[in-house]
Amino acid sequence: MTTPQNPSLLPEAQLGPAERLLDLVLSGSAHLWHNRPGLDVDGVWHAAAHALPQLKARGRPVKPGLFVPAAVKLYRQLLDIYRLNSELMAHFASYALTQTDWRDLKVATCALMLVQGHAGQPVRGDDGAVAFHDDDWRAIGEAMVLHYERKSTRMLTPKAVLRVAELLEQPDIARLNREAGFGDPASRKAPLGRWKRVATRWLAAREANPTMLQGLVKAGYKETLKRLARKAGYKPRAQGFFEVLGWKQKQAEGGHRTVGLDGLTLVKRERFDGLSEAEICEWVELERLSYKEVVGRLPKDVGLTPAIMAALLPSLSDRDLRLMTPTLEELGLLAEPSVRARWEKAVQTATDQRALNIAKNVRSQALRQKLEEASDNAARHAVAEATAETDVRVMFLIDKSGSMEGAIENSKEALARILAGFPEEKLHIAAFDTMGTVLKPKASNRAAVQHMLANLKASGGTAHMAGVHALNRAGVRVPEGAKLVVIVVGDEAGEAGDQFARAFRDCGYTVAALALLVSVAGARGNTVRTCASQLKVPFSEVNVDQFSDPYQVPRVLKALLDAPTAPGASQSGWVERVMRTPLLKVA
Repeated sequence: MTTPQNPSLLPEAQLGPAERLLDLVLSGSAHLWHNRPGLDVDGVWHAAAHALPQLKARGRPVKPGLFVPAAVKLYRQLLDIYRLNSELMAHFASYALTQTDWRDLKVATCALMLVQGHAGQPVRGDDGAVAFHDDDWRAIGEAMVLHYERKSTRMLTPKAVLRVAELLEQPDIARLNREAGFGDPASRKAPLGRWKRVATRWLAAREANPTMLQGLVKAGYKETLKRLARKAGYKPRAQGFFEVLGWKQKQAEGGHRTVGLDGLTLVKRERFDGLSEAEICEWVELERLSYKEVVGRLPKDVGLTPAIMAALLPSLSDRDLRLMTPTLEELGLLAEPSVRARWEKAVQTATDQRALNIAKNVRSQALRQKLEEASDNAARHAVAEATAETDVRVMFLIDKSGSMEGAIENSKEALARILAGFPEEKLHIAAFDTMGTVLKPKASNRAAVQHMLANLKASGGTAHMAGVHALNRAGVRVPEGAKLVVIVVGDEAGEAGDQFARAFRDCGYTVAALALLVSVAGARGNTVRTCASQLKVPFSEVNVDQFSDPYQVPRVLKALLDAPTAPGASQSGWVERVMRTPLLKVA
């Protein structure tokens, strides 16, 4: 949330669109689609396979697929922002696609833009003549579907295009759209807006480019493309579309079909039964087959061997390589210099912290350390992207007072995921109770941060200003032209906010933005929020529990570190960045 007042004390109904948008990004880590059975525990998804008995007793089993409670919550948040400021939502949709890797958010924002009410309608004057046309924000939804960047993750995959329709067809989402006036309230069909039209255009572009269509089939999207064509009612121009998909056709009941009924030469995926390992490798290299194409066709007596996996490596992305680390280790391929070099390059390009979960499934300590390095790299990339336009200095103030007993360990884990992403010369850390202590990691990595925090114990009173004065006495200065972002970790139960604000002024620190990583064991105060109000700077907060999501750390860092462009501005710099994002246009 962002406001020059006391934002977390405002009733939700009084929060503006910018505050709601920032809150969505900082607290909206839930995933909408899951590929495994789960449990619905008070609207939160948990994996059924690893759930504790008490969780199973409280939870309701849910099948793999769309988790409706999370989808409804996210869509309702987007809808609320749209109602308050449709232009902000239009820019945010463009930002979500081109500037983030948050796949479910791309789907949800695209769905909203395709059905919302600004569709370029003519607006007539008193004389009945067309005076002008309304904004056509539905065109942004179309542009999101059609946007294409070769080998980029910042566009909609075939699965995502299909999920847009599946989300809109979900009864609870359809009800929200009807209530918002986006569809006929008397119709039984869910409002889809322009989805069928743009999905048809998307499919036509792939049919017109056989190489692109074949590439999607090789990437494992054959069945998705079939479902997409059925749902959109797509009518191919030639039978080659059906041939590439291996899709046998039959005449419709009305007898009106003319394409794909006769002379189809279907491309089928034959199994590799009867072939030797060498022959399978030769086939993989000759046809340039992908991992997804091959793994389900292997004979049981051969399986996935080191040689076959080596032949498949060129088809794997850096993300695939990181995810498949346990398999590569088991097959002994990471001992091969060329494979190891490619894998280490993949570690350097990590944009999420999923590697921390993968590290639990490898045997080698060296590999675990490397995967932790991938987590650090994801944080570094997020920090670098957020601070690319401005020299940002970051001050972390960690509450270790007695009220933090029981919460301090959660704070340590969150900080271990975050702090390794900051350049040493731009990061200043202090812990405080009634006395401030300057902290400095021995190196810029997760292990060094964990070592630095290991001895922090909760005890004593609370004086946030003690941390500020400790850093000032240690010689910490902010260069002219740089912006200072202060991030407090704790429950903000301490001295009055005006005293905290005075500490920054007394030490000569001009704060550009204030943030709180909420970690609460008991009661919560309002020191940090009141301080932000006194300093007239943006305030934002995020719960430390959000950092258990491997994708959330980069998102949060980007949002927290974007300081406002104008001194004394009350709006988040991240929201300013969203509004500067060019609106997507249909080519």
